[in-house]
Amino acid sequence: MMYDVCVVGSGAGAGPIIYELSKKGLKVCVLEKGEAFKRADFSKDEMATARRDIYTPKLEDEYHTIEEYVDKEWTKFPTYDSGWNFWNGSLLGGSSNFMSGFFYRLKPDDFRLTSVYGKLEGSNIVDWPISYDDMEKYYDKVEKVVGVSGEHSDYKHAEPRSSKNFPYKALDEHPITKLIDESLEKLSFSIVKTPRAIVSEDREHRSACYYSNYCGSYGCSSGAKGSAREALIIPALNTNNVTIIANAFVIKLNTNKNKKITSATYLSKSGEKKEVKAKLFVVAAQASETSRLLLNSKNENFPNGVSNNSGNVGKNFLSSSGGIVSGEFDSSAMPLDDLLTPGLFVNRAIKDFYFTKEFKGGMLELVFDHANPIRRASFLKWDEENSDNLVFGKALQDKIYNTFTKKKTLNLEIFADWTPNDNSFVSVDSKYKDKYGIPVANIRIGAHKQDLEVSEFLEKKGRALLKEMKASSISSNVSALPSQNLQAGGCRFGNDPKTSVLNKYCQSHEVNNLFVTDGSFMPTGGSVPYTFTIYANSFRVADYINENFTKIV
Repeated sequence: MMYDVCVVGSGAGAGPIIYELSKKGLKVCVLEKGEAFKRADFSKDEMATARRDIYTPKLEDEYHTIEEYVDKEWTKFPTYDSGWNFWNGSLLGGSSNFMSGFFYRLKPDDFRLTSVYGKLEGSNIVDWPISYDDMEKYYDKVEKVVGVSGEHSDYKHAEPRSSKNFPYKALDEHPITKLIDESLEKLSFSIVKTPRAIVSEDREHRSACYYSNYCGSYGCSSGAKGSAREALIIPALNTNNVTIIANAFVIKLNTNKNKKITSATYLSKSGEKKEVKAKLFVVAAQASETSRLLLNSKNENFPNGVSNNSGNVGKNFLSSSGGIVSGEFDSSAMPLDDLLTPGLFVNRAIKDFYFTKEFKGGMLELVFDHANPIRRASFLKWDEENSDNLVFGKALQDKIYNTFTKKKTLNLEIFADWTPNDNSFVSVDSKYKDKYGIPVANIRIGAHKQDLEVSEFLEKKGRALLKEMKASSISSNVSALPSQNLQAGGCRFGNDPKTSVLNKYCQSHEVNNLFVTDGSFMPTGGSVPYTFTIYANSFRVADYINENFTKIV
């Protein structure tokens, strides 16, 4: 069968494409690497969900290689040695199933960092080929279609909005927000309330959030979370124009002499090679895997990989640098019953330092530790005064009891821009192959020195807040290493084919019927999680494809 559109992946970059194109009557085939799990398949069992490879491949079978700068040279190692995992969700809906749902827009100046701050030495920062104005209506659309709950905060760096507020009322907040707000005011910091892609009221086939206490890293068992699966793919299936092929690991895009993609080759669960033909192809497999697929799709037309005759595929890989600042609270801060209230969200952020006069800053998001009791308890086995010594017996029992019943840890997660540079990229190496014999993605993670400087600047602001709140045991861990769950870049969009892979509509400069709509397109990432912008951009690209489909194919 010849489909109108073949979409590789089914996460945030794919969902709007599937949703909008199927509504227009196009026949869409979705190739998803993982299972097509349903809502009923998501449990709040930490052992099953967070400590087993249910939603991601086993690293022994399918891994990545990482390059780090060690002892003045680049050293490569496979992730199955370290357990460092860059898989974030191989299933219908992708990693959007497991997001915490912080939905912050990029700000107008995020689209023009070079114009605002100039060219940073040692970086590959460029202005985007589009502006905030081009994206605003799509941010607004995501809030309404995917469903975002919140209360608009007016502060120094707040971006313009066409809708005054969010379509759903704010989610219920934890009692600690009163102490946070009082402390923010004393420090003259703005109170910024976190909008979340979690519906606070029943909506169509989705039920409102029921504050399970197991949200981030867990699939949503009520449908409240705005994953691509719940918010977009399930409604798209009602058009009868969508075919989902699960357990379909796409290994190659095939082109003809006219340099158009004619088919995608994939491996079934049993390892059998199969093929899907379509008129137009959209790749949204998450940044590292998208670059890997294009680089592995070599033929006589593209000896270095599809859409890579310019040599730009894989370059300028992005993550998010930062770290975390933590403090403990007990009954001296507030009544213990209030402090230990489970499930309710903190929903506060510090964004006064998103921009400074001298450099691009970032933000701090306030969150509690994830509920995961097994993980939390496992850290308690070590003596705090001598980390080489184990704690056991009654001493360990008391430590666990006190941790779970007498105190709570509040974290400030640091989000700073990952500065694109020549030593941050995705490549493939034929020496390293997965169980199928396919070269794996190699991720070099060279960070720019400013990333750490910005994170340390934000760390001080976080410590100041926790000190004002009279937290105890304040600690921090600041690093320029990437967050493997935040991936972007590798297929930068831009107006110049010599320096970018895609045009401003995320259409390949070299392959007319190829689009890339996951975070790969982003030249810079902003100081926020990427998912909201990936959703918005995918809706924007979907409009372009719908308006120009007959011309493209």
